[in-house]
Amino acid sequence: MLAVGVLIGGLILGIERGGQRDDDDKPASGPSASTVAAPVSAVAGTAAESDRTGGDSVVTLSDAQARQAGVTIEMSQADTIRTMLTLSGEIRANGDKTAIVVPRVAGIIESVTGTLGQHVKRGDVLATIASATISDLRSELNVAQHRLALAKTSYERERVLWKERISAEQDFLLAEQAFTEATVVKENVQQKLAALGAAGTNGTALNRYEVRAPFDGMLTEKHLVVGNAVKEDTPLFQVSDLTTVWADINVPANNLGAVRVGDSVTVRVRQQDTSAIGKITYVSALVGDQSRSALARVVLPNPNTQWRPGLFADFDVADGEVKVPVAVRADALQDLAGKPTIFVRTKNGFRTQVVTVGRSDGRHSEIVNGLKTGVPYAANSFILKAELGKSSAKDND
Repeated sequence: MLAVGVLIGGLILGIERGGQRDDDDKPASGPSASTVAAPVSAVAGTAAESDRTGGDSVVTLSDAQARQAGVTIEMSQADTIRTMLTLSGEIRANGDKTAIVVPRVAGIIESVTGTLGQHVKRGDVLATIASATISDLRSELNVAQHRLALAKTSYERERVLWKERISAEQDFLLAEQAFTEATVVKENVQQKLAALGAAGTNGTALNRYEVRAPFDGMLTEKHLVVGNAVKEDTPLFQVSDLTTVWADINVPANNLGAVRVGDSVTVRVRQQDTSAIGKITYVSALVGDQSRSALARVVLPNPNTQWRPGLFADFDVADGEVKVPVAVRADALQDLAGKPTIFVRTKNGFRTQVVTVGRSDGRHSEIVNGLKTGVPYAANSFILKAELGKSSAKDND
């Protein structure tokens, strides 16, 4: 970017506004469009100053400078434009990576550490609950552990006595049975606690139950405060992994033939200048009774969380192709003073040309008026627009 800035800083901009134009500012055609213009130092004295009558603007720039700035020269020509079907829909959280966090046990909320919008890791404590159920199970586990220890001691003693033929075999078998039963009871209580996510006490009170995050993500919903009485199935939090999102498309029944799994779709958010290209991963086999539309879905990567669930979006789906007599690359069109404009190549640089745009498929745009076929123009011309703006600002100063 610094290299381009240094290069463009040395460009000589000539602004012409008037009814007449020098012969040098006529569009270059044929082989002359690729001819390298005079060096910057040579054209400095030929750049026309702007007059007060208004008119087209000229950016004085040689082919070599244009190439270094990333500007390419293309020819307007007939082309095939894909016709697009625009559908509406909404950005949603990825349902496969969203979880409702419930306490699993009844109790009273003692503390809340999770906050809305917080990024959490798997296992992070979100809240703590005082639960009589957990207290009973942990007390039961303590009793089972003590009984198991006693049963193990008795079993080992009887085994030694039986081997030395001091004790009867029946006493040994009874001790062995008691040891086995104590082991089963202890393991049963441990499994109950593990199923509730409360396998260990970690030095906390016997009735303390910790609500933890099930996976890495963001807390997108919160439904609790300290002192709430909650049941086993009370929703406390919603955790969503927003590294990917669903872009759900509402497809009217009469357009279902144009939407298929694997098709490329351009997704655009209405409220902000954000777009992306994705592929349809799912098309519903059912049509809604009320809406008379089906659901199609695109899974979008969302590393910077720019796709926020709840945003409405437009979806451009290819619906066919049409031949147009004049077309240019879509990145050649720039908005100048609210009008679609193309930078036409001249012998000494580029001249702005206001055009009327027809159909577009995102790659190429149809030109209905203002440009003929065979005219050289600048593609990827945003840098020219930027320099034109700088020149206008200097003139105003």
